[in-house]
Amino acid sequence: MPSSEPRGPRQIGRALVWSWKGLRAAWRHEASFRLEAYLSVILFPLGMWLGQDAIEKAMLCGSLVLVLSAELLNSAIEAVVDKASPEFHELAGRAKDMGSAAVFLLMLNVLMCWGLVLGQRIL
Repeated sequence: MPSSEPRGPRQIGRALVWSWKGLRAAWRHEASFRLEAYLSVILFPLGMWLGQDAIEKAMLCGSLVLVLSAELLNSAIEAVVDKASPEFHELAGRAKDMGSAAVFLLMLNVLMCWGLVLGQRIL
């Protein structure tokens, strides 16, 4: 369904403000996001330095961005579930567990990307 609001610089500006608010909320309320952000601040420049070409740099750094993105989505799922159903419900628990599993799989992806890119140089 097309939006009745025209697209343009004003809408892009609003989207940037909302995105910034989301990042600030995640930083303020989510310890996991803060930890992953700290690790990314260290590993991102390291990935840019260790990657020998654009593909390697994209693999090393992009995998970190995916973890942060999944953590934001997982936190959003948890917040909505907690708001909609503060008491335990099997489906609510399943939704939270699946969000957590998505973050975990992307963390495994980071290990795989870094291991494959850097491991070929060691072996």
